[in-house]
Amino acid sequence: MNSNIWIGAFALLFGAGVYTYLEQDQVVGTNPEGVTYSEPVQEQEQEVFMPNLHDSEKALIKLFENTSPAVVFINTSAYRRDYFSRNIMEVPQGSGSGFVWDKEGHIVTNWHVIDGAKKIEVTFVGGETFEAELVGEAPTKDLALLKIKELDKKVEPLTLGKSAALKVGQSTIAIGNPFGLDHTLTTGVISALGREINSPSSFGEIKIPDIIQTDAAINPGNSGGPLLDSSGRLIGVNTAIISPSGGYSGIGFSIPVDLLKWVIPELKKYGRIQRPTLGITMIQEKFNPENVQGVIVNQVLEDGAAARAGIIPSSLIRNSISWGDRIIGLGDYEINNRSDLILALENYKVGDQVGLKVVRDGEELTIDLELGPSK
Repeated sequence: MNSNIWIGAFALLFGAGVYTYLEQDQVVGTNPEGVTYSEPVQEQEQEVFMPNLHDSEKALIKLFENTSPAVVFINTSAYRRDYFSRNIMEVPQGSGSGFVWDKEGHIVTNWHVIDGAKKIEVTFVGGETFEAELVGEAPTKDLALLKIKELDKKVEPLTLGKSAALKVGQSTIAIGNPFGLDHTLTTGVISALGREINSPSSFGEIKIPDIIQTDAAINPGNSGGPLLDSSGRLIGVNTAIISPSGGYSGIGFSIPVDLLKWVIPELKKYGRIQRPTLGITMIQEKFNPENVQGVIVNQVLEDGAAARAGIIPSSLIRNSISWGDRIIGLGDYEINNRSDLILALENYKVGDQVGLKVVRDGEELTIDLELGPSK
């Protein structure tokens, strides 16, 4: 009798089309037409176990997830001729970091990262690699602008912050590729503001002003990567460290974002910084007699602003140097050296009328002139 009960129950279940599990990952049943079928069991999503996190940790995780897709790893290479075969070979040159500037595919990095490179490749967090072209460079600012042909629509450029309003003690986040370890995040604070560092160009005596100092770990490979505030806004470009050993020692430097806001548009439009000029060459400071204040004019270039204003150059007369005009002021800016003069010119535009203060034969003069274009 017991066997009849079980047979009847089994038939009832199949007749009603009720599902029953034969295996852990498969279910069978019958449809209204009486056809038996099987299909995989739909697995339910399981909640991933996460440890309890502080709000600050959650915010940092979200910040990294939102901004890291815009940070790229940059590899450069050059071409060398093999000494024995005389064949041209592509050889690695260096690496660094960069970040997406706009939806057009422009990438910002340090000039020293791509200096001398014949081929530049950028790699995104997902592993996609693109060959990039050099659009513009500003060696005296240690900045370069690259461009790739196509940018993933999902990649959002970094949001720009304001470096002029920064305060010592604010949190900083650096994202880059130290030692080739891609997309590494380090944190710290702004430890000082208003620093100056030498540009890496051949004009090394020219200073880059208003540099941000941070204790967020910056190592070789971080160069060109972004320095962010606690909201994920760009506040600087990581560019240099102070380190006797070449590794992290607690002091890193970043070029302020306010500088980028006028340099990058110039690089996009002209390929270089279009600053006004005086149309002169300057005596190097190591040859400055008695190390006096100001910049001594070496040559006055034909058809330049200085030539039109009657600025007097230096000359050699009977093996004796006759020093030219010594520039000690430009407009409202005091000029003590070459760097002061170059930085002062950045505050003006081509065609501006300015007063050039010079010392000539021991007498101070102010000469009005119209600034000309760079060539």
